[in-house]
Amino acid sequence: MQKVKFIDLFAGLGGIRLGFESAFQNLGFKTECVLTSEIKPYAVKTLKHNFEQDFLAGDLFDIRNEFIPDFDFLLGGFPCQPFSAGGKRQGFVDTRGTLFFEIERILKAKKPYGFILENVEGLVKHDLESKNDKIGRTLSTILYKLKDELGYNVSWEVLDSIDFGLPQSRKRIFIVGTKDETANLNVNEKHFKPLKTILENGLETINSDFTQKLFQHFEMEDLYGKSIKDKRGGDNNIHSWDIGIKGEVSDKQIILLNKLFKERRKKHWAEKIGIDWMDGMALTLKQISTFHKDENLKGLLDDLVKKGYLRFEYPKKLVREKTENGEKKYRVYDETKPKGYNIVTGKLSFEINKILDPNDIAPTLVATDVLRLAVPDNGGLRRLTIREGLRLFGYPEWYEIPVKETEAFDLLGNTVAVPVVEHVASQLAKIYSNNIVELIENEPIIVNNIH
Repeated sequence: MQKVKFIDLFAGLGGIRLGFESAFQNLGFKTECVLTSEIKPYAVKTLKHNFEQDFLAGDLFDIRNEFIPDFDFLLGGFPCQPFSAGGKRQGFVDTRGTLFFEIERILKAKKPYGFILENVEGLVKHDLESKNDKIGRTLSTILYKLKDELGYNVSWEVLDSIDFGLPQSRKRIFIVGTKDETANLNVNEKHFKPLKTILENGLETINSDFTQKLFQHFEMEDLYGKSIKDKRGGDNNIHSWDIGIKGEVSDKQIILLNKLFKERRKKHWAEKIGIDWMDGMALTLKQISTFHKDENLKGLLDDLVKKGYLRFEYPKKLVREKTENGEKKYRVYDETKPKGYNIVTGKLSFEINKILDPNDIAPTLVATDVLRLAVPDNGGLRRLTIREGLRLFGYPEWYEIPVKETEAFDLLGNTVAVPVVEHVASQLAKIYSNNIVELIENEPIIVNNIH
């Protein structure tokens, strides 16, 4: 049986490894992981619990080329925060973004047959030079390095886990390469399953002041798919003031809050304030009075500040800072401008920020808020279990995360959908089988003459 050796970088839960091994083993290969790199202690603990691992290393910066065993494939879900819409999107300016160049360093030194790289969808258009461009300069740089400098046949595709029978929409870019052919990553058959197919039943529900307030205002079915956050809006959003989370408010205050949280996003206020537009700006009493008339307007606003629905603050200005790796952007309070009223938008302050619909799919699981997702069960609401989280990513039932809940969901929020990786890896396995195995089988047998 032909053996395929691989290394697993930024391993996390080992999801890329699972999908890779499954795809190659299905074609009759034996697989061997010769090096795993991971720095989170609770991820390392989980990897040791689930896999037999001879060489488990830490920080990739510390792994010198000569210490890396020879291998056939490199697997790497390199850090996504530098390119994620959920982060500051600094790209290669962020030191985590430079970890791609460590991958390049290893590929250049070890010259494996191929690789699988994974990242967030935001990598595709990160650092766009023009709005008409299909990909940004960051991805262009990565592809240039892999194709033109290292000589691989490279392809990439954004794939959504929902198409692989997982009840979660999770779009990720996969970049793959081989020495022989360009892989086709297109999905021919798509399979959809609702959330209820992975949910457990009859578990203990949350009985708190928060959930009691929810059920005082809504029936269970009316909560399906609802988000609870004081940001943006729409029919699927419940605001904290709708259920009096921070204290009861009057009907007048609800009308005022609903107007303010929409108005503060309008771009003309940025020009009047004298700042670069941002999604949610502090508006002064005078500015608010132009779209909401009430004799006691200041009293209504100050009471909402006291209860915590509003914040009285300076507007924020955009700061551009040049670094040797590019321009860095961030916001700071501009104390030269008058203070105004702004919605307190911290969704993580709420016990639950979204109630999932069992007949629909889950949103993209993010490490920062997955603990605040709720599902209906037993006449009430409860949080997702770790097992349900694993199922949302297609992990096998034997897989376990032997760490505390917060750590487990942090790992899940950053992992990959295993069936998606299996699809990607299966294309590489076919190319590898067609080229390498045939090459080995057709090699001439040299017999030494003995005199």
